[in-house]
Amino acid sequence: MSWAYEFVELDKAMHDRASFDCGEAELNVFIQTQAAKHMKVGISKTMLLQASVPLSDGKYPICAFYTIAPSSIRRDTLPEALAKKLPRYPVPVFMLAQMAVHLKYHGQGLGKITLIKALEYLWEINSKMRAFAVIVDCLNKNAEQFYSKYGFETLCDHNGKTRMFMPMKIIAKLFQ
Repeated sequence: MSWAYEFVELDKAMHDRASFDCGEAELNVFIQTQAAKHMKVGISKTMLLQASVPLSDGKYPICAFYTIAPSSIRRDTLPEALAKKLPRYPVPVFMLAQMAVHLKYHGQGLGKITLIKALEYLWEINSKMRAFAVIVDCLNKNAEQFYSKYGFETLCDHNGKTRMFMPMKIIAKLFQ
């Protein structure tokens, strides 16, 4: 099965969340039960890449998704060279809160595509509402390796997960 050409906002009436399986229970539960609720109350936005063909019930399977949210970090969690240039109050950032690819599409480059689309979307938002960086809390070592491969740097330990970041200055070089 192939995927569509663009990411769209999650619509629980249109997208089959129940069949999504990326191999990580936490991410599966999020897309199946929490993503739409979080969007409804205004704390995050989930964008997804649906399959190009709907199921017999008319809903589209989800091939990949990402969830973004506004956030902030403490200045003292940043490397000293960056921290000294910033104010002492919390620094605004965008959080790449969730990102996953369905097991059927592992190994086909869809993780890279999803990350690029998420960063591109956040770069567009940054033109209207500034943030210092994009952060991500890695679920496991595989996630850390994935984000490291694409230029994210370790920031700190946060609630037992490795928090990584990429400054918007780096993202600007990708999309300008």
